[in-house]
Amino acid sequence: MSYCRWSSMNWTCDLYCFADITGGWTTHVAPRRRIDAVPDDRQEDFIARKISLDEYTQLHREQMIALERIPFEPLRLPHAGETFHDSSLAEFKRRLLELRQLGYRFPDEVIDQIDAELGEEAKVERRVEPHDAP
Repeated sequence: MSYCRWSSMNWTCDLYCFADITGGWTTHVAPRRRIDAVPDDRQEDFIARKISLDEYTQLHREQMIALERIPFEPLRLPHAGETFHDSSLAEFKRRLLELRQLGYRFPDEVIDQIDAELGEEAKVERRVEPHDAP
């Protein structure tokens, strides 16, 4: 399951984060960032039926063309282009918060999702703990 991808936040996300099939959590840090804003394809408007399929198709096409044309600049932040592997959700969250403090962009919802998962982990741990003997 991915928490965010390069395409998140209309292609402005600097991280690609996912639960790794080998265990733990992997974070790929972008080595570069687009110089200009990417046009929005308004997918939500299409889903809500505020625009037609033809309008959405045209907007999406324009977005894909822009993605090919907008130049990149290197990210001049610590860890640009690196990959991290964390063995626990708590480590994963600490890493993401550290990267955010350094200037990397990713959706706020990622931290919310991790917090929810940490809460679920805590519930499971409480259920598994043996009860004290009388």
